[in-house]
Amino acid sequence: MSENLSLLLSGFGNALRLENLVFAFAGCFLGTLVGMLPGLGPSAAIAILLPITAAMDPTAAIVMLAAIYYGCQYGDTITAVLFNTPGTGGAAMTAVEGHMMAKQGRAGTALAIAAIASFVGGTVTVGLLAMIALPLTSLALNFGPPEFFALIVLSLVLVVTLGSSSILRGLITTVFGLILAMVGTDPVMGLPRLTFGQMHLLDGVAFIPVIIGLFGVGEILKNLEDPTNSFREAVVSKLRITRDDARRSAPAIARGTVLGFLIGIIPGMGTIPAAFMSYVTEKRLSRTPERFGTGMIEGVAGPESANNAAANGALLPLLTLGIPGSGVVAILMGALMMNGIVPGPLMFEEQSDLVWTLIASMYVGNVILLVLNLPFIPMWVSILRIPYSFLFPVILGFTIVGAYSLANSQFDLGLIAVFGLIGYIMRKLDFPLVPIIMTLILGPMMEGGLRRSLEMSQGDFTIFLQRPITAGFLTLAVVFLLLPLMSGVRRRLKRASTPVSPGETD
Repeated sequence: MSENLSLLLSGFGNALRLENLVFAFAGCFLGTLVGMLPGLGPSAAIAILLPITAAMDPTAAIVMLAAIYYGCQYGDTITAVLFNTPGTGGAAMTAVEGHMMAKQGRAGTALAIAAIASFVGGTVTVGLLAMIALPLTSLALNFGPPEFFALIVLSLVLVVTLGSSSILRGLITTVFGLILAMVGTDPVMGLPRLTFGQMHLLDGVAFIPVIIGLFGVGEILKNLEDPTNSFREAVVSKLRITRDDARRSAPAIARGTVLGFLIGIIPGMGTIPAAFMSYVTEKRLSRTPERFGTGMIEGVAGPESANNAAANGALLPLLTLGIPGSGVVAILMGALMMNGIVPGPLMFEEQSDLVWTLIASMYVGNVILLVLNLPFIPMWVSILRIPYSFLFPVILGFTIVGAYSLANSQFDLGLIAVFGLIGYIMRKLDFPLVPIIMTLILGPMMEGGLRRSLEMSQGDFTIFLQRPITAGFLTLAVVFLLLPLMSGVRRRLKRASTPVSPGETD
């Protein structure tokens, strides 16, 4: 524990340096600004702003990207409360009660309690990260290639089964992502594969154009379907919290923080299930559950703390195991790898200063958000009244210029256009995008783990059943994959066995 504390204090020393504070402030500001735009959640915001950090010092870049990450969480809350227009599923639960409070003239109270709940959730989970990270890293150092291969398989299965509304659509996008991950030069044979003669693809499909296209351009195209869309005037009351508000919110914040962190560390879950389960929990524990939906402050405090706690918890498997806990964290992982940093257990030994600076900067960023957002709500509202038709072309132009400046490649611009169209079509057809990003990042790692495992066993696949941890991970993957399928078959059989009354026949 003393070692963790000394390392965390060292991280605070780096995070509080003037240049890192400036980048953290800029990330919080930009994240809040872009996060407020409906549809442009954390994934799209980081994708759009990623080119800014490409030429920066790795520590400053990661501090800024992390600040963008949790800045987006609160930016989304502003539009959810004021205009009932959440950009992500996590803020949708906040909108249920928060917007009703806004209609009652208590928008300021809702935004204030959301900011405080996010701050508490983020602060507590930063402490939990600092306590758990090193022991979990020590455990991960005992993992070999078979264990990492099985863990990645389990993570992808969890993304498909828990993070997707349809298993079939999730599997399709996962396979598509794996195909993208295979493009490039074969790491063993040294021969090009799936490049179709394009020299630009010998190093694989560039990460940034895919991210910007799928999340940034795809979201913009979808939102531009309604060119007249703009926000109405919003009246924000004083950001005042009464003693009764604090009394009712405190238990909800505590429960949401614990629940959000536990859900966040499970790959594939993310902030949406955390916010939803927190809201359901508060409703079930309430003495007046029938009042939920009319502006109950517990329904804002709980989901907001759970949302932020889950966002921070998703970083734990990334930093300790090299497995991103959500699609947004997968993008952060790609940013780390762009800077030559490979997340995983060795990161705490080889990049110790960066890891602890990142963890400390998460706390600093939460303080910045609290200071930044509470006084400036009226300013954010005025920005939100700008029509889409003016706002999104500026964002799109900024994105394209930033992406082109990274490699001065017209081919990358073509990739952005192609994947922007793919992202738009997938949104229209309700296909999940997170599996594509997860497999694009984890695909090469999974292939490397598989090949090294087979080299260890001289081609014997039973190595994955002979090692207890590996067999356990793969068994869990099979169970999580089969359970939804079996429940679907059971429902069909039940419907087929239910007799049809004469009145229901034609």
